[in-house]
Amino acid sequence: MVRIGLAAVLDTEDGIEVVGEASNGYEGIRLAQAYKPDVVLMDLVMEGMDGVETTAKLLELLPDCKVIVLTSFLDDSKMYPVIEAGAFSYLLKTSRAAEIAQAIRAAARGQSVLESQVAAKMMSRLRQPKAAEQASLHDELTEREMDVLKLLAQGMSNQEIADGLYIGVKTVKFHVTNIFNKLRVEDRTQAAIYAHKHGLAE
Repeated sequence: MVRIGLAAVLDTEDGIEVVGEASNGYEGIRLAQAYKPDVVLMDLVMEGMDGVETTAKLLELLPDCKVIVLTSFLDDSKMYPVIEAGAFSYLLKTSRAAEIAQAIRAAARGQSVLESQVAAKMMSRLRQPKAAEQASLHDELTEREMDVLKLLAQGMSNQEIADGLYIGVKTVKFHVTNIFNKLRVEDRTQAAIYAHKHGLAE
């Protein structure tokens, strides 16, 4: 009933034509292949094939189609997978019909629309992986590179590091270059800051 009512309302909107309705993912993909719509409103919970899988399969077949998720769910287990699957916009079923119509027009123009709550969660998610990723970068360092980093963080020159570790200056330079690459830093100062920030400097 919700689907029928929404379709009826959208059909009265200027510039929007409802070309098909589907009760599940399989039917949705079949109709999408037949009508090749510009925009698809996608529920997340459906029998047989859920909205995440349906979105992924639909976009494989119709990569130019814009999928707008319209759901009651805001939990991470459903939101992130469907966005990663290629969903273009994400709306809650508490949205007014006019807001849904506006999101459809925006999608057709290539403009994504996210509920404010969704956008906030996405921003939080984007920040967390970067911090976690950075925290584990030094795990890629070899034991010798870690030794070099500790001395570098103390302000030692390449020659002083070489003398302290009983290795050649060229070898130190080689290790320093690897350290920069693995820690994704550009100079000794940034490498030293990283070492102090993560408790690697003695």
